[in-house]
Amino acid sequence: MPTVSAMLELAASHLDNKVRIAAVIVSAIMLGIVLELVRRRRLVERYALLWMTVSLVLIVLAIWNQLLSFAADAIGIDLAANALFLAAFAVAFLLLLHFSVITTRLSEETKILAQEVARLDGELRAARAASSNGEPASGSNGERQPGKRASTADQ
Repeated sequence: MPTVSAMLELAASHLDNKVRIAAVIVSAIMLGIVLELVRRRRLVERYALLWMTVSLVLIVLAIWNQLLSFAADAIGIDLAANALFLAAFAVAFLLLLHFSVITTRLSEETKILAQEVARLDGELRAARAASSNGEPASGSNGERQPGKRASTADQ
């Protein structure tokens, strides 16, 4: 007759296999979603590479779970789950920092573009006002006036 500890060990290994299979399936679905987003051009390739790498690492860890235990032991963490949470936190932090930098840069570029559009709109209104008064538009011979910035069409 099997002992209680042997039954618990069997149940734990059976549960471990179920969790492993579920982790592999979820990671494979995640990889498939990333590939589909790239195919539909909803995700840029540089970010797709990052997410595909994360998916593949999760698949490897789901199949070879001793690797996570080895990595946790190597950095001095007692539980492998804590090492996984620490790694996930670090990746999330780095992604948030990266996206904050990109958002800041895009905000600055948007401000510069809005200023350029306002300047060009002012020049267009001045040219229309001058032409409606019968005056020749200044700078209509293709030369830029001194002190004016070059527009993107001039460069």
